[in-house]
This record gives sequence, C-alpha cells and structure tokens, in this order.
Amino acid sequence: MEQQKLPNSTLILVFGILSIITCCCYGVIGLILGIIAVVLANKAAKLHFEDTEAYTGYGNVKTGKILAIIGIVLNVLFMAYVIWAISYFGWDTLQDPELLRERMEQM
Repeated sequence: MEQQKLPNSTLILVFGILSIITCCCYGVIGLILGIIAVVLANKAAKLHFEDTEAYTGYGNVKTGKILAIIGIVLNVLFMAYVIWAISYFGWDTLQDPELLRERMEQM
C-alpha cells in the first residue's frame, strides 16, 4: 500500500509559524491562525491514528500544533497587555506620544 501525505500537514505548520510571527498584530490575526491550525491538526491526527500506515507527515502536524498553541498563548498575552494599556492609559494617551511620555514619567 502506498503512503500518502496527510492533508493540510504543511498548511498546519505554516499557520503555526505565522501565529507566532503575527502575535504583535494586536493578537487578532495570530489568534485566528493558531485556532485554525489546532483544529486542522486535530482532524489530521484523527485521520492519522485511524490508519497509521497509510499516511506520512505526522511530524509536521505535531510541530505545527505545538507552534500554534505557543502562538495562541502569545497572542492572548499580547491582547491582554493591549487591553490593560488602553484601560490604564486611555486611548487618547496612547495616540499622543508626548502625553504618553508624560504619563510614563508619572509612574
């Protein structure tokens, strides 16, 4: 029986990497990519474990899922930081660099 590559194994790896890279985009883009990668990885893992001899590329799926989980955590932390900064300093202060510098010096 000829082995075939797991569907979306490369895509899962790419989305996992991109979820880490895009964590500084206010956490939204990376969070979406990370969640998509985890969902696809779970589907691919289920398919792999149904017939382990028929599919290759499970290493990409595992690595992509791990990277996606790391990306989700980083994105959630960054989103929490942005929400804290907006609530602590205010949106107007974050828009004005001089006012932000004054508030930082007051801390």
